[in-house]
Amino acid sequence: MALAEQQTVGEMSDISVLNVTPAAVSIIRNLLEQREIPDHALRVFVTGGGCSGLQYGMAFQEAPETGDTVVRCDDVRLLIDPTSMMYLQGATIDYVDSLIGGGFRIDNPNAVSSCGCGHSFKGSEDAAADQSQGCGTCASY
Repeated sequence: MALAEQQTVGEMSDISVLNVTPAAVSIIRNLLEQREIPDHALRVFVTGGGCSGLQYGMAFQEAPETGDTVVRCDDVRLLIDPTSMMYLQGATIDYVDSLIGGGFRIDNPNAVSSCGCGHSFKGSEDAAADQSQGCGTCASY
């Protein structure tokens, strides 16, 4: 794992709340270089939707917003808003390169269940309300 340093905009913390693998750091760095935006950060967020009720999202952003947690891994920064942080605390972001659908993968200890697509999950409060597994566009194994 890359050494991650967390900072909430406006205050500093020594606790790492998000782990990022060297493979993911390398891909983020390469994407920033390819898009010629080396000073940007990768925003990682959770939003409603997806197969299981909540889904992960990522987008490049120039600067953090008030309240964001900034996670530094080597020379890349990740931004997480306070609401998303509730769901992402302790998660690991990895990049998996495979013949059948490579990409970023989030291993989230806060997810009670995940859809087969790997981009959608249920949090503990969502699991009690809905016991369905998966959707028609992916397979839940």
